[in-house]
Amino acid sequence: MSSWPWLLGAAIAGAGSYLAGWPAWRASRDRSARDLNAERYLAWRGRADRRPVATGRTRRERQRLVIAALLALVAAFCLVGFFTYA
Repeated sequence: MSSWPWLLGAAIAGAGSYLAGWPAWRASRDRSARDLNAERYLAWRGRADRRPVATGRTRRERQRLVIAALLALVAAFCLVGFFTYA
């Protein structure tokens, strides 16, 4: 058996990790920036809330980031397998 299936597995798992995690990461960062801009605007207008609302990742974003992390671990495992198999 060749070591190329390990490399193929690493590439597929890495691509899956990127496709699962990047949209969730990006949405979280964009929402954080929007919320910060809105908070600054309200503070400038003198209507800011005394207790700022804590905005974090949604449940779905957390799930997608966990899936992306697991796929990244699989990709790393496959890459180690590729280098050690030969």
